[in-house]
Formats: sequence, structure tokens, C-alpha cells
Amino acid sequence: MSRTHDGAGFYSSGGEKAIMKISRIRLKGLVFKEFLQIWRDPSSMAIAFVLPVFLLLLFGYGVSLDAKHVPIGWVVEKTTPTSESFMAAFDHSKYFENHQYANMAEAKHAMQYRKINAIIHLRSDFNRQVFKQNSPAIQIIVDGIDANTARLISGYIQGTWFEWLTHLARIKGIPLSQPVSIQHRIWYNSQVLSKNFLVPGLIAVIMTLIGALLTAMVMAREWERGTLEAMIATPVNLIEVLLGKLIPYFILGMGGMLLSIAMAVFLFEVPLRGSLWLLLLCGVLFLLVALGMGLLISIVAKNQFVAGQIAIIVTFLPAFILSGFIFDIGSMPEVVQGFTFLIAARYFVAILQTLFLSGDVWGVVLPNMAALLIMALFFFILTLKKSPRRLE
Repeated sequence: MSRTHDGAGFYSSGGEKAIMKISRIRLKGLVFKEFLQIWRDPSSMAIAFVLPVFLLLLFGYGVSLDAKHVPIGWVVEKTTPTSESFMAAFDHSKYFENHQYANMAEAKHAMQYRKINAIIHLRSDFNRQVFKQNSPAIQIIVDGIDANTARLISGYIQGTWFEWLTHLARIKGIPLSQPVSIQHRIWYNSQVLSKNFLVPGLIAVIMTLIGALLTAMVMAREWERGTLEAMIATPVNLIEVLLGKLIPYFILGMGGMLLSIAMAVFLFEVPLRGSLWLLLLCGVLFLLVALGMGLLISIVAKNQFVAGQIAIIVTFLPAFILSGFIFDIGSMPEVVQGFTFLIAARYFVAILQTLFLSGDVWGVVLPNMAALLIMALFFFILTLKKSPRRLE
């Protein structure tokens, strides 16, 4: 079988079929070369290991969807043992910080200047109105600038009010009319901690950013430095070049994922109820998708700065906004919901939150794994077709 090279493209032997033949020796050389490049340029190590630590610490400690230690203002027109008992129920709650005001004007002024988030007004007839039906016993005013926090505060106040009312009725031996008896049972995240929801989803966002950035500038760097011409002049084929680029960054990416999982479990104490090996397998599939997207971007862009910007816009931002990491997909418009099916992080977020909080729920894990596998094959086939076989 003949072996030809025209000076402008990869070596071939028997045509394009030879592209699929891989030399183990050449592949080892390419992988070793890429590891040397990583060693000389520590930015890749920073992306793989420093970036996950920074983002996990930032989001794990700095971002919370829980409303705790909310400052609320009290206006009590007539102090009685009953009103003091009701206020004491809030003193023992981790959700509130009490501030008393002489009248409603002072309380409204404090809310206007963002010193408090809510006002609880107890009128002078509070004692008589407590157990009366269809008669408002308290007035609650909530700052609604942040609608989500306002709903949480309103729910917390109503819950505390109901618990206190039940306790008071039991002490006084008064029947409390309740059309429905509610018993709360919260599954999977019984402590209702937002970090248990955020940290697993954040791992998907981090892996998207790591995978895309690690490879987005690889081929672009070769184009900029002119080393691609020298590589084309060697007896390497296209598959060997792509694998030589991907294997080192795949190892770095998996190292970053292991670090992220370790921080989630041991630092933030997020329960891992599913199989670690299944989680790693899903991580492999998702990392291949992210690396494939990054490599495709680098091939098309041919410029490191442009490739990096495209990687952030095309991969990180959609993963952050449209993956279900923070914003509920079911609450989005139908058109946007349909678009989220094109976001790989959507599937990985569902897998992570299920494996961490629920366990090995195969009805959730397997369909999302299949979607990731299809996307990985799509990006690598597209990358293979778009990769340069000769200099233009």
C-alpha cells in the first residue's frame, strides 16, 4: 500500500481511510508533547483545579436562596402577655431578627430605607381578635422588591403564626378550627438547604466551563503560533492529532471533577446518596461533550482570544441560565424550554441533583446519559469534519 504526502496535508495511506489508523507511538508522543505544553503554561492547571475551588467557595458560601436572619419591624399598639408570647415565637427563630418601633410611620420609614424587610402590626385589640374567625388579628407588610424573598418571608411568618396559634390554643384548652390538618414531609432535602440544591448543579456549570476553556484555545494556539504547519508535515493523521489534544485535557478535567465532588461532600456536606462510580461515568460523558464543544470552537475560531470569548458565551452562560441550575425550567416560556434541550448541562444537572439527593434513580439517569452520549458523538463527528486536513 502506497504512502503519499503532497506537502500541504496530513500523510495518507490508501486515501482517506488511513486517517482512521492510529499509531500508538505517535499518539504517545503527541500526548507527551501536550503535557509538556501544560507544564510550561500553568493556565490550564489553574482552569482545571483553581477555578473549581474558587467558584465552589464563591457560590457555596456566598450564594444562598434561603432567607435567614431577616430583619422585621414590630409595631405593637398595646403590650400584653399574649402579644409578648407571639413576639417570643419569632425570637427563637433563625429566620428573623426583631426590631421594635413606636408607630407605623417609623416602621414604614425603616422599610423605605431597607433597614427591615417586613412589618408585623399588632393592633390594640389583638387579644380579642386572635381566635375569632374571619377577623384579621395581625397586619403583615412585606417588602416586595425581591419577589422571591418576599414570598419566603411571607411563608415563614404565616408558618410561625400558625404554630404559635396552635400552641396557644393547646395551653388554653380552646379548640382551634382547622378545616385541613397539614403534616409537612420533605423528601430528599429534608433540611431545605439551598446549598444541597446549588452545589451539585454548580459542578455541571464548572465542568462546562473547564471542558470548553481547556480545549477552546488548543487548536487556535497551534494556528497562531504556526506549529500546525509543522505538525501537518509530520507522519501523523487527524485522529492522532485530535486524541493527542483531548487526552491530556480529559485527564485534567476529570481531576477537576473529582476535586469538585470531594469539596461538595466533605466541605459543604452535601449528601451523595447515589453511586460514585455512576456519577463518574456520567461525568466522563459530560466532559467529552464539553471538550468536544471547546475543540470545535477552537478549530472554527483560529484565534485564542476569540475562541475563549465564544466558549464563555456559547457554553458557560447557557449552562448557568438554562440548565435548571438556579432557574426552574418549568417556569420558563415554552419556546425557551424547548431551547434548553440543546443545552448539555441541562442533562448533567438533572443527573447530579438526582445522584446526590435521591440516589440511583435509573428512570432519570439513563435518559439523560443517552442524551449526553448522543451530543458527545455529534460534536466529535462535527469536529472531525471541520478539522483542517491541509493548509489553505
